[in-house]
Amino acid sequence: MKTLHAASAVPAASPPPVAWAPIALFCLLWSSAFAAAKIALRDCPPLTLLTVRFFIAAALMIGLAWLTGGLRRLALRQWGMLAALGVLNNGVYLGLSWTGMMTVSSAFAAVIVSTNPLLIGALAGPLLGERVGWRKVAGLCLGLAGVALVLRSRLTGGHEDLHGTLLVVAALAALVGGTLLYKRHTPDSNIWLATGLQSLFGGLALLPFAWVYEAHLPVTFTASLFWSMAYMIVAVSIGGFGLWFLILARSSATAASALHFLMPPLGLLFGWLVLAEPVAVMDLVGIVPIALGIWMATRPPRSA
Repeated sequence: MKTLHAASAVPAASPPPVAWAPIALFCLLWSSAFAAAKIALRDCPPLTLLTVRFFIAAALMIGLAWLTGGLRRLALRQWGMLAALGVLNNGVYLGLSWTGMMTVSSAFAAVIVSTNPLLIGALAGPLLGERVGWRKVAGLCLGLAGVALVLRSRLTGGHEDLHGTLLVVAALAALVGGTLLYKRHTPDSNIWLATGLQSLFGGLALLPFAWVYEAHLPVTFTASLFWSMAYMIVAVSIGGFGLWFLILARSSATAASALHFLMPPLGLLFGWLVLAEPVAVMDLVGIVPIALGIWMATRPPRSA
């Protein structure tokens, strides 16, 4: 009885703190990547561009792992997990989304992909055992309503291509799957080694598809292609993905997405600012419930 009382007096473990600064920087980098990709796609086919980007980024990140003393032998299970994450988070997600952006705007793709915290919040309960209360359910419903508004406005107005839209939606599903897989089976390795190997496996997965489908397509070597590629490798592949997995390792799957409500408006902003992509009134109306829904779905419970 005394032991039981003592055990019940032990306070529950507090949830991990939310790393606000890395999350804010990640949102900024992630949102800007869609406009940078759209610029690069003018001069190079998507799968070829991604394959080159992944291999260069992998070499740099594995080099960083070596410089920081993070190179070590991995167990077979770790290799398999990193391969699966690289294929999902790099090869499938970016391969589909960039191919979709050949026919849809960067802002539209950014809005769709930015809703990933809604799906993560909905699935984190049954798959990861995270608490899913009424606030997350309400946020999910609000966000989906906003997505429906944006989709209806863009598709019925003839601004976006249906096939490209479906590719971006499939990319979103791959990203959500990769995020949940990472959170459930977090690789135990140096962050640069883990991220570099994922980039390597993503490039290996895309290489045969780029060879078969794009070997005959021209590549125009321009300054814009070079600078956009450099930005995506250094800022997005190294900085963005490194930040994201660092955030995931320190926070819950839903709390890790705490500032993702900024990403739909940021995606529209970068598309308009960098590429002069039009922003319709219904886009602005739709991103309000999306942003509010993401905020509600990723907001930690009051007990935290």
